[in-house]
Amino acid sequence: MHDDQKKQTVLITGATGYIGRRLVQQLRLRPEYNLRLLVRNRHKVQAALIEKMDIREGSTFDLGSLHDALDGVHTAFYLIHSMGSSDDYAARDRTSAENFRDVCIATGVKRIIYLGGLGVRGDASEHLLSRIETGEILSAKPGEIQTIWFRAGVIIGSGSASFEIIRNLCQKLPIMITPRWVRTRTQPIGVDNVLDYLESSIALDHQDDLIVDIGSEDLSFQQMMEQASQVMGLKRYLFPVPVLSPHLSSYWLILFTPIPYKLASALVEGLKSETIVQNDNSIRFFPEIKPFPFRETVRAAMRELEQNQVLSRWCDSSAQQACDIREFDTPEGAILRDIRIVPYRNGEQPANVFRAVCALGGENGWFRYNFLWRVRGTMDKIVGGYGLNRGRRSGTELRMGDALDFWKVVDLKPGKRLLLHAQMKVPGQAWLEFDVQENQLVQTAHFLPKGIMGRFYWYSLVPLHYFVFKDLAKAVVDSSRYFQNE
Repeated sequence: MHDDQKKQTVLITGATGYIGRRLVQQLRLRPEYNLRLLVRNRHKVQAALIEKMDIREGSTFDLGSLHDALDGVHTAFYLIHSMGSSDDYAARDRTSAENFRDVCIATGVKRIIYLGGLGVRGDASEHLLSRIETGEILSAKPGEIQTIWFRAGVIIGSGSASFEIIRNLCQKLPIMITPRWVRTRTQPIGVDNVLDYLESSIALDHQDDLIVDIGSEDLSFQQMMEQASQVMGLKRYLFPVPVLSPHLSSYWLILFTPIPYKLASALVEGLKSETIVQNDNSIRFFPEIKPFPFRETVRAAMRELEQNQVLSRWCDSSAQQACDIREFDTPEGAILRDIRIVPYRNGEQPANVFRAVCALGGENGWFRYNFLWRVRGTMDKIVGGYGLNRGRRSGTELRMGDALDFWKVVDLKPGKRLLLHAQMKVPGQAWLEFDVQENQLVQTAHFLPKGIMGRFYWYSLVPLHYFVFKDLAKAVVDSSRYFQNE
């Protein structure tokens, strides 16, 4: 206990997001730190870590929980942003950053470490400008607390939004008519390098505020696409034209990538502006870190995908619908249901049935009527939803908060229950529940309609539900035999 009191306590916010999950895994191996996480829902933390780590529930908008989380902290990571969450996301980001900074000062935190985006105020997009404002707010009181502000452009790693866009476009389109912004310059950086910078900044011997721009070689988005294609062994041709507006470009992205419209629109706006390193502080203060070339970061990301080792994804904790899964983890209020009960008739084992349930979706598909699921996914993408091609992080494993096509895992009881909440565009709330019992599988589609349109939506799909849901429940039980010898 005495040794623990000598250790520095490090707080990570955004610990269930893309960068946060990976930073937690990296820092938990450092014995000199006591690691503390501030999360909205502790159940979204990896199950293996819940009992091994100091986890505080709350948010930057709840000052009481924020005081509790920051009490006794030496260094605090701020890995929060509200990109695409609502029309007032910029105001929310400002309030969040102000609250965090002020409570850090009040509780005696020594250092804030923030990861923002590259760009300059003059031509920054609305979302990049919000990231810049967040950095300015966090570092607005240099006499009272130190802030180390990292600024990164395109982050490349398995599961990152930028990498998913590049990978999907390269793999699906041999010839691309592209907008002019593909020639915009940026300096991409591998996610492993980003984590190294963040980790090294905890013990950095520097007293004043610091802005550190990080990135590798200077490339255009077109050059990144061409180099990524070569790494994948593909030959691709890009033809930039001036007629694709940002609006059309966003639809172009959502049709061929897992990215929903709001996020695609924000990314396209950002890609119109150059995101180039403006200082050499990464070399001056972190000379031991050598950014990997772009090709190497793509190879590393592809290896993780091929080996089913994707630790986090861009949609893990996005500020989109059902980000806080606690709000959606119970379907008791639903008034419309489709219930399918499939008895075990051929010696099926409940454990294997549950494994079959957890293997649904993504590249594994949805059995006999998979084409209907894909049609529904395409319709969802067209109206700005996630669609089916968001896929899944792992081909065999699910965890709380995982994205699964246009669903989100909101409850998971190993060997017993999987509850999915729909993130598709529907006039109401929808869930799909699998209850694995000793002698049967009970599959229930729950729906809470919103007004007359919600009821019309449900009843118009009843004929399709009869075939699709009936087949799904039966096929899950039948497919469980493939797991018997594993």
